[in-house]
Amino acid sequence: MRFFQDLFRLFYPNLCVNCDRNLFSSEKILCGHCKNDLPILQNNDNITELFYGRINVEQVVSFLSYHKNNSTQKLIHTLKYKGREDIGEFLGDWFVKEFNLLSRFSDIDVILPVPLHNKKLKTRGYNQLTSFGQKVSKELNIEFCSTKFLKVSATKTQTFKNRFDRFSNHSSFKLSDPSYFKNKHILLIDDVITTGATLISCCEELLKVEGVKISIATLALTKKI
Repeated sequence: MRFFQDLFRLFYPNLCVNCDRNLFSSEKILCGHCKNDLPILQNNDNITELFYGRINVEQVVSFLSYHKNNSTQKLIHTLKYKGREDIGEFLGDWFVKEFNLLSRFSDIDVILPVPLHNKKLKTRGYNQLTSFGQKVSKELNIEFCSTKFLKVSATKTQTFKNRFDRFSNHSSFKLSDPSYFKNKHILLIDDVITTGATLISCCEELLKVEGVKISIATLALTKKI
């Protein structure tokens, strides 16, 4: 039954991603009920504390609360694994307006997504952050760069790693053109913050470049943080 539901949604994506109800012509991705119930984060202070003493970042902001079986998890899972890149664009547009990112990130020079390893990119066919990042880029009129920051070692998904293993992943990312980022303020984007290990690993590599400053924006934050 689930196979046929997924197949139907592939060709007829006018259903709510969360509850599978038919969408009205004025609705996109989520029905009005599910959109109103989406757990938007009202306080991002605890995210900054996660990075305190670990890495120097300017600002950190996350859009949604994420925990097992909630609507955020379903949205991001569908974005990542079911080819629904339109979800990233939808969330990017909403995120910018909800958090007034145009004002918050007025001095950003370039938007940089956490990269996927080539093997995973070929398997999945896309980086789930691309449509999100490109939409934010368009709304903020800031360059989106997805080719100069690379993941050079394949690792298991963060979901199946324990906390120690996540923080052991410190040499997976490399810049192909470090001089390009000299003296720039980078907005690093990711989907979900769990322990913050992946973002810290990215920041450690980026901060090797002279004059670099980093801010972070993510689609979601795990509830346990």
